[in-house]
Amino acid sequence: MIKVYNNFLESLISELPKLNIKGSIVLDELTLIVPSNNIYPLMLYLRDRTNCRYKIICDITATDFLERELRFEVVYNLISVTQNSRIRVKTSVNELTELESLTSLFPSANWYEREVWDFYGIIFKSHPNIRRILTDYGFNGHPLRKDFPLTGYSEVRFDVERKGVVNEPIELAQEYRTFNFSSPWDNTDKPLLNSEKKI
Repeated sequence: MIKVYNNFLESLISELPKLNIKGSIVLDELTLIVPSNNIYPLMLYLRDRTNCRYKIICDITATDFLERELRFEVVYNLISVTQNSRIRVKTSVNELTELESLTSLFPSANWYEREVWDFYGIIFKSHPNIRRILTDYGFNGHPLRKDFPLTGYSEVRFDVERKGVVNEPIELAQEYRTFNFSSPWDNTDKPLLNSEKKI
């Protein structure tokens, strides 16, 4: 299988030199890496080319690498039934980069792209209905970003007196504290104080 993937990768790179495709094979799975502006032409090629026929997009997801310049890595997983094969395509974007929507090529990409936008804030231009899919419509922010606060920005609860759902800003019950988790055994060369000595 590795030889087949190697041949396929080499043919892709030679046939589509302008797309700047890179690839790797890990655990018998082929991963293609392409710049964000070339994602649409590559997907069109993978869907329609006779030796590919990747006609099913089974997942679109993302990962946030906060320390990178292009912090979001968007991952597309494709299946070819005729070739009995799977392939993974990756691209990287930042908060401002728009990715071309694949809903015109794969109708099932609609909800996947909405989910990625909802959780990460990655923009898919020319998407027919980009709106929240798993969080509330009034939700503030994108919860799977690494810089999203663990507490969120607001609290949603049912108020018995008002007999309805209330959306309020978060109020922490205590001040922010820092904890020192260092062990006394970390600095063995430091002499113990009288109060620290065991009797």
